[in-house]
Amino acid sequence: MIFNNNTAQQTAELLLQINAIKLNSKNPFTWASGWKSPIYCDNRVILSFPAVRNYIRDEFTKHIEEKFGKPDVIAGVATGAIGIGILVAEAMGLPFVYVRPEPKKHGRQNQVEGFMHKGQNVVVVEDLISTGGSSLLAVEALRNEGANVKGMAAIFTYGFAISKERFEAANIDVITLSNYENLLQKAVDKRYVSEDELETLSAWNSNPAEWNPEV
Repeated sequence: MIFNNNTAQQTAELLLQINAIKLNSKNPFTWASGWKSPIYCDNRVILSFPAVRNYIRDEFTKHIEEKFGKPDVIAGVATGAIGIGILVAEAMGLPFVYVRPEPKKHGRQNQVEGFMHKGQNVVVVEDLISTGGSSLLAVEALRNEGANVKGMAAIFTYGFAISKERFEAANIDVITLSNYENLLQKAVDKRYVSEDELETLSAWNSNPAEWNPEV
């Protein structure tokens, strides 16, 4: 869910301004999943822009408290949400842990790095939600360590139906600062894309797995 439309519009504009989100319908990107996509989102770029990262930190802090109350721990999903997750935890005066995609192959073989008590309330910070798979693996790892996961807060979501279904099945509430719909609106308003490109970008989002840029 989008927590606030003003936040969604402002976040989308900032991501476009710093080129964290790249739109290219003529020369699409290839995701790790193999999907062809006219959009690529790299929110790690946010950390290089102090004013933008401070805005994201402050919006996360405000909306997390409004939606979930003040948790005991903030957890970041590796690697993209470690940096912003630390900033949020620091702003809220809370402990921070981060979750690896899988347990380490050596040493203590941790998947959750950092310290937390069993039964503590945790809010997960994520940089990006696509299909929801990697985000929910992090939730599962935290639950396996005894955490009470209150919910997840993400910077941006593509809004795919599969991610919504997965989060509902896992009983996880999600808030996002912005989403694909607000991004497209802002991209057209600020002339990052043309009306023709908008049609392509909208068609891709409705069926990304089968989208063919040649058609």
